[in-house]
Amino acid sequence: MTLWFVFALMTVMAIFAVLWPLSRGALAQPGGSEVVVYRDQLSEIDRDVEAGLIGGDEAAAARVEISRRLLAADDGEQGVAPQPSLGLRRASAVVALLALPIAAMTFYLSLGSPRLGDFPLASRVSTADVSQPLDKMVAQVEAHLEKNPTDGRGWSVLAPVLMRLGRHDAAVRAYRNSISYGGDSAARRSDLGEALVESAGGVVTAEARGEFERAVSLNPEEPKATYFLGLAAEQDGRPTDAAAAWRAMLAKTPADAPWRPLVEAALARVGGPAAPALSNEAVAAAKDMSEAERGAMISGMVDRLATRLKEDGGDVEGWLRLLRAYMVMGERDKAVRALTAARQAVAADVERLRQLNDGAKNLGLDG
Repeated sequence: MTLWFVFALMTVMAIFAVLWPLSRGALAQPGGSEVVVYRDQLSEIDRDVEAGLIGGDEAAAARVEISRRLLAADDGEQGVAPQPSLGLRRASAVVALLALPIAAMTFYLSLGSPRLGDFPLASRVSTADVSQPLDKMVAQVEAHLEKNPTDGRGWSVLAPVLMRLGRHDAAVRAYRNSISYGGDSAARRSDLGEALVESAGGVVTAEARGEFERAVSLNPEEPKATYFLGLAAEQDGRPTDAAAAWRAMLAKTPADAPWRPLVEAALARVGGPAAPALSNEAVAAAKDMSEAERGAMISGMVDRLATRLKEDGGDVEGWLRLLRAYMVMGERDKAVRALTAARQAVAADVERLRQLNDGAKNLGLDG
């Protein structure tokens, strides 16, 4: 509202500056009255001569002097600039009062608005020219962040892009800045730990482990941190601890979680005895069972799944569940035989065979 008031006041001042000279009338010129007086004096000399009041020589001399003064006064009057006519002044006033404000307002509204706010970094990045190479776009964002190093949102946007580009050291710096200027969280600590692992060639260093432990302290259910802490135990030569961590993680992981196959494959790699993915009803029923009873229940479920797949071999998801179950139970030979049977069952369907081979590869069954 204040900005609009300032604009209105500026417009009034501009109009006043245009109209003020036009409103002033012509100034009275002293030369005009002198010309009339000198002409009257010439007429008076003629009358005096006729009346015999002055002589001819005196009259001639007086006429010369008065004529000289008359010419000087007439030259001064002709030097005065002519004043504009009343019609021209009225037309100028109309232009100043109407046309000038309308033109200014039209020009201003075509360029912007005083209510138009600033655009944050995320919006500017999202509206960037997608035809540019990704490296060039990243360089532009990095240049912005060099000038605005406290932009936590910008660091959070940049860090995962650097990870995808394989610039792990730069991603570590970006994740650190996102935490410093954007706030701490379990997810950001986990992402920083992952960047440190990738920067170290896949090794969970002490520094990375510290970040994962901080993430778990902020959120005990953080899946990425839990997985990498298990990986750290495996790399330290403690497969039992790794299996325990991943087994506990699977017990809380939904069946459709995107990271579940990765954890199951890791658990199978260390040979940890654990149950395959069960339904929610089966998990609830197994809570009150002993270890032996739970193992017997799982074996029965696996056997029933194997029997069903012999009758309906086109169920690729079913075959992959069976393979995971055998690997988790430490029965790799059965998993290999089941994979051979599954490939024979879906051999006629190229897409299903591809899905089966990809899933088997994730489980460590490449043969």
